[in-house]
Amino acid sequence: MFGQNFLVDEQIIADIVRAIRPEANDTMVEIGPGLGALTRPLLKQLNKLHVVEIDRDIIARLKTDYPQDKIVIHEGDALKFDLAELPTPLRIVGNLPYNISSPLLFHFAAYAPHITDMHFMLQNEVVERMVAAPSTPAYGRLSVMLQYRFYMEKLLDVPPQSFRPAPKVDSAIVRMIPLPADKIVVKNETLFAQIVSSAFGQRRKTLRNTLKPYLNESEFEQLGINAQLRAENLGVDEFASIANYLNKRVAIADNTITFTPTPYLRASTSSA
Repeated sequence: MFGQNFLVDEQIIADIVRAIRPEANDTMVEIGPGLGALTRPLLKQLNKLHVVEIDRDIIARLKTDYPQDKIVIHEGDALKFDLAELPTPLRIVGNLPYNISSPLLFHFAAYAPHITDMHFMLQNEVVERMVAAPSTPAYGRLSVMLQYRFYMEKLLDVPPQSFRPAPKVDSAIVRMIPLPADKIVVKNETLFAQIVSSAFGQRRKTLRNTLKPYLNESEFEQLGINAQLRAENLGVDEFASIANYLNKRVAIADNTITFTPTPYLRASTSSA
């Protein structure tokens, strides 16, 4: 069964369901139901539960172990599942596969306007990165790319012995709530993602070096950002300020970002 680790700790399961607070009419989607640790208690409180599962053996169990008028099975890869097919607003839960947790988080983030909240079990290290504050060791690209769109909170730790078989890492539960549209200050998400990726691409280098293709010294000063800082020292709002500034001179053509360089950028490119 894809080498999965299945949650078996009844107290942890009860704590998770209590944190989720399912309501009967919620449109809830469970990602990777596994052996039903969350599926069973959720179904007790929901009129209907959508589940996304790729494992054929588990799908066969889902079809025989649960009332089919209460469970809707979506067979396939969660990374390719179109949440727009479901009634909104959505609530998403699941024990995400640790090896593809970041791609899944970004996939679900694309549907943020249609989501009420998300509760996921992830590797603790990933959760710590998600909720990390600037200038802390765990703060990085994942922190910025999720925090600009979600309010996030680590809810509880889940030790290895809560699973069978026990994984070699600690786990944790995180709650993600999409920020209201008026709280999202990023004007161009594609450009924002590119800036964040470039800044953290060589995280030990200063912004003067990592963002050299985008900003000159005077522009850093204009934005009130110290070019001697590293990416890990900037908050989400500062990254947004950089991206929004650059958005004034960016053109989108065929989904490819093409910058209109300033004279400084043109000169620095020719001398490279």
